[in-house]
Amino acid sequence: MQSPRKPKFLLWLPQLNPQVWILSFGRFLSGIGSGFTLFYAPIFFVNQVGLSATSVGVALGSASISGILGRILSGSFSDSQFWGRRRTLLLSAAVSAIASFVLATTSSFTTLVIGNLLAGLGQGLYWPATEAVVADVTSSEQRGEAYAITRLSDNLGLGLGIVFGGVLIGTTNAYRALFVIDAISFVVFFGVIYIAIKETYQPIKTSRKNTRLENSWITALSDRRLLVYILVNVIFTTYISQLQSTLPLYFKNFVSVGESHKGFTETTISVLFGWHIALAIFCQLPVARALKRFSHPQILTISALIWAVGFSLVWVTGVTLSGTIAWATLALGVLAIAIVTYTPSASSLVTDLASESQRGVYLSINSLCWAVGYFIGPPLGGWALDQNHWVVTSFWLGLALSVVIPIGILQYLNRILHIKKA
Repeated sequence: MQSPRKPKFLLWLPQLNPQVWILSFGRFLSGIGSGFTLFYAPIFFVNQVGLSATSVGVALGSASISGILGRILSGSFSDSQFWGRRRTLLLSAAVSAIASFVLATTSSFTTLVIGNLLAGLGQGLYWPATEAVVADVTSSEQRGEAYAITRLSDNLGLGLGIVFGGVLIGTTNAYRALFVIDAISFVVFFGVIYIAIKETYQPIKTSRKNTRLENSWITALSDRRLLVYILVNVIFTTYISQLQSTLPLYFKNFVSVGESHKGFTETTISVLFGWHIALAIFCQLPVARALKRFSHPQILTISALIWAVGFSLVWVTGVTLSGTIAWATLALGVLAIAIVTYTPSASSLVTDLASESQRGVYLSINSLCWAVGYFIGPPLGGWALDQNHWVVTSFWLGLALSVVIPIGILQYLNRILHIKKA
């Protein structure tokens, strides 16, 4: 008896371990909650709470301080026999839920910093562990598409959260409710991990656990290929941070729309970023498959060029007197392609550099780049928005021109990777 044929859309999806799909579903749920707050937090704390753009940028950037600690702990915990990947993910979800509840009650700079420090710790604990789970249950050939699937789940959740968040704000102006919903989403994510995610780490038996762990960090930090990659990855993550911390406030307060010459409304911003996320969702897998024939440094170079185009279009959006919404739509579309080109290849590159027993540490270092990028990005963007209009608009053009730096580093990385293979 023949088994029933699968629908064509299921055949198009990559054939991956069920753990990847379960984890992706959990990330989708938590992504919805994050989408409720991600792009509206700067607007709320500046325009509603009354803090300056610089102080909000500093507070958002403070999450990277605790994020660094979280990523270091996550790398060590993920590669330890006691914690492993699963318990680290559970701890991350619990800390993130507490952080969202703190932010829901924030009315001062101090509590905003506390909430962001907790949020940074939760995110720091999350990324190395979740990417290690994906690496554990996939082959090197599957890994690019597996990371693309998990990123797709993140983006799909974020997109829905952004749209629903914009509707909620537009109808009720209840910004604080967004953070409560975010907290609930992390509680649900905790439940998914607890019930459905199995431990994937297979520890190497040794009587000298601490020595082996210390050697893992020393080995990773002695890997010249990884150190070169760190430089370029910090720049990429600084770029990404601008989309989440600086660009929403820029669209709200600094672009000129119509005869009123006021910025975009919160509803318009939610639609724009919803479009950005939607395009990322639809392009994630096709882009990953289309770029399979290129090396990881080549793919990241392509991403850098796309970032330059996207930032240039943001600059045009700020200086144009007509068609502002069209330029903003085009800019966010291009930046969506830049992100989906970057993220799967970056994670796959780091995983390929690491041995199985060191994946947690290597991915922890990769995730630390995000912490550093988000430490630099929000304060830098906040400072730029507190300057005169010429500096504010030129900031985006400066970001576009800066891509020559990561492109140069990537050419060097490509050479040393070929030398290592030879």
